[in-house]
Amino acid sequence: MNETMTAVMVKEVGSFEIVSTEVPSLLEDEVLVEVAVTGLCRTDLKIIEEGHRDLVLPRIPGEEVVGRIIRKGSAVAGFSIGQSVYVYPGTWCGVCPACRQGAENLCRDMRIMGFHRHGGFAQWVAAPEKSLIPIPEGLTWEEAVFAEPLSCCLNALEKADPLQGKKVAVWGSGPAGILLCRAARAAGAEVRSIEPDPVRRKKFGGCWPVPDERFDLCVPAVGRALAYEEALSHLAPNGCLLVFSGLSRGAENLPLDFNRVHYLEQKIIGAYGCCFRHGRQALDLLADGRVPVKDLISHTLPLRDLRQGLDLVKERAGVKILLIP
Repeated sequence: MNETMTAVMVKEVGSFEIVSTEVPSLLEDEVLVEVAVTGLCRTDLKIIEEGHRDLVLPRIPGEEVVGRIIRKGSAVAGFSIGQSVYVYPGTWCGVCPACRQGAENLCRDMRIMGFHRHGGFAQWVAAPEKSLIPIPEGLTWEEAVFAEPLSCCLNALEKADPLQGKKVAVWGSGPAGILLCRAARAAGAEVRSIEPDPVRRKKFGGCWPVPDERFDLCVPAVGRALAYEEALSHLAPNGCLLVFSGLSRGAENLPLDFNRVHYLEQKIIGAYGCCFRHGRQALDLLADGRVPVKDLISHTLPLRDLRQGLDLVKERAGVKILLIP
């Protein structure tokens, strides 16, 4: 194996470089994964162009990673060379209050691949054994890479359980919005997709303008203030607003009628990232077809065409864009 690899490196916010860099060395509890597919998302665009609260530079981005193990540390016993795996992007302490409550995504020592440590926009990536999940037999890499964004949706929807029989509205038909809709339907909810783009409505279904209905669960899957305002206004008594997408810069402070929340006994719940268990759940849903994803893949690009991929994300000209190192 070569001692160097091709990777995307962000050295300062606002730009990136395609570089030749050292292949990661391994700790005894880590494996080296040959990256098969990396998913590109709006968070990657934000990291590169605007920065992020959790970003530590210089950094190789990429938190949606699947591939096969090609080397492992001396203490790794549960996985084999050549095994196909999904890499849960976080590492967690396991002892803090959040971890003990099963919310390791909120761990005080959480370190995220592509933010605090190097990610999957590279030929190889190092990952601890405890972050690995085997890819079920029959599931392609291109489908399995959806495990990370689907995990984030499952973490969010878990906070509104049970979903069976509930009326759910999701604002936005980007990859996350579509996955939220499909996962909610798989859980037995009646789902409405709210999408102003006629092209996306035609391809993936949905409605516009917002129907004159009230919903038990409203989920803005876009970072627009208008989506949050509409979601709040269409929330039923005892309904839940799920704060899934971070708001765009400058729009963080929205007016809120607390009297309405009070009199209608409504709930507002935040959802950020995902836990390890959500990765297992996501792979199961993908493997048995309850959440289909093949139709969401709009572009498959080599890693060197990252600029084209970022432009597609920015212009909402694609749906899910996959990068092949």
